[in-house]
Amino acid sequence: MKLRGMTWDHPRGYDPVVAASEAFRAETGVEIAWDKRSLQAFADAPIAEIAERYDFIVLDHPHVGQIAETGALLPLPLPQDASASLGGSAESYLWNGQCWAYAVDAACQMAAFRPDLNPPLPRQWEDFLSPEARRLRPLTPLLPVDAFDMLMTLVAGRGGEAMPASPAHFVSDDNGLYALRILRALYRLGPDKQVDMNPIAVLDTLTTTDDFALSPCLFGYVNYARPGFRPHRVAYFDLPLCAGHTRPRSILGGAGIGVSAKTRHPEEAIRFAQWITAPEVQSGDYLSNNGQPANRHTWLAQADNPEVAGFFKGGFHTIDNAWTRPRDIWFLGFVDEVCAIMPDFFRKRIPEETFLRRINQLYQHHLCEV
Repeated sequence: MKLRGMTWDHPRGYDPVVAASEAFRAETGVEIAWDKRSLQAFADAPIAEIAERYDFIVLDHPHVGQIAETGALLPLPLPQDASASLGGSAESYLWNGQCWAYAVDAACQMAAFRPDLNPPLPRQWEDFLSPEARRLRPLTPLLPVDAFDMLMTLVAGRGGEAMPASPAHFVSDDNGLYALRILRALYRLGPDKQVDMNPIAVLDTLTTTDDFALSPCLFGYVNYARPGFRPHRVAYFDLPLCAGHTRPRSILGGAGIGVSAKTRHPEEAIRFAQWITAPEVQSGDYLSNNGQPANRHTWLAQADNPEVAGFFKGGFHTIDNAWTRPRDIWFLGFVDEVCAIMPDFFRKRIPEETFLRRINQLYQHHLCEV
C-alpha cells in the first residue's frame, strides 16, 4: 500500500515527515511518499484542490473554516491526550465541534538574538520608540503576511485578541494605531528590504552575517538554534510586552496534519496521523530530523538539551500563551487584500490613521460577502 502526502518546502516541513514515514513503513509496511510546496503556497493554496490528489495534507490552522465548509478533509477522532497540547495548538484545528487535523508542528512569533553578539534585549515594544533603539540592531520580517501577523500580535498583546473588535472594526482605533506605530518604527530601524523578508530570510541573515543582532518578532525555527545548521546560532527569548501588560500574546503558527476526504485508505491514513503526533515519535524520529514538534511533553523535555534549549526553553512562555487567529471563512480573503496594500504603508509613508481606516473597510467588505 502506498499513500501520498503534501507538506511545505523547508527542512523543518519535509525532513521529519519523510523520516517518520520511513519508520512507519518499517513498522506497518505502509509506504508514504511526500511532495512539498512553497511556504507561500502553504499559506494560500486551496486545501480542496490538494485533497483531490493526496492522502495527507500538512496545513495551517486558519484554513479549518474553509475545510469544514468544503468537506475537503475527514473529521478525525479527537486527540486523546489533552495535556500534550502546547498552548492552543490542538484546539486550533477544532471547528464546529470536530477535529480537522492533528497538531504535528508548533510555532509562534518569538524574539531571536545572536548570543555571541550580546545585544541588549528589548523587554517592551516601546523600547523601539526610544532614541537609543538603533543599538538593538534589529532586523524584522515585514513581508506583508508577516507584518499583518505582527499587527495582530501587537493588538492582542494589549488585550485586543477578540478580533474582529466590532462589526465595523477589525481592531479598535487605539490598538490599531499603536500596532502600526510600532511596525513603522521597526521598518525605520532596519533596511527597506525588510518588506520583502519572511522569517527564514531574516534568520538566514542573522546566522550568516554580523550585520544585525536580533529580531524582535518572527516565527521561530528550531533549526537555527542547532549547532552546525548555519555558521552562527540564534537563541530565542520571550516576545516583548506592551507597556502595562504582563502576558505575551503572540500569534500561533505551526502546522497540522489532515487526512483527505478522497483517500482510499482512511483507516491507515488516520492511523499514521495519530502515530506521527504521538510523544515517542515527536521526541524521536520527528525531532531528530529537523522537526519542530507540537507535543508539549517534548518541548518540556528538550528544555534541558543544550543543543536545542535555546529554542525550546527560550520561547516556551510565549508559545504557551499564543493566540489563535480567526478561522472564519471570510478571514483568508481579508488577509490577502490587506497584504496587497501593506508594502505601501511602509514605502509610501501612508499615515497610520488612513491605513487603519482602509483595513477596517476591507474587513467590512469581506464580512458582508459571507
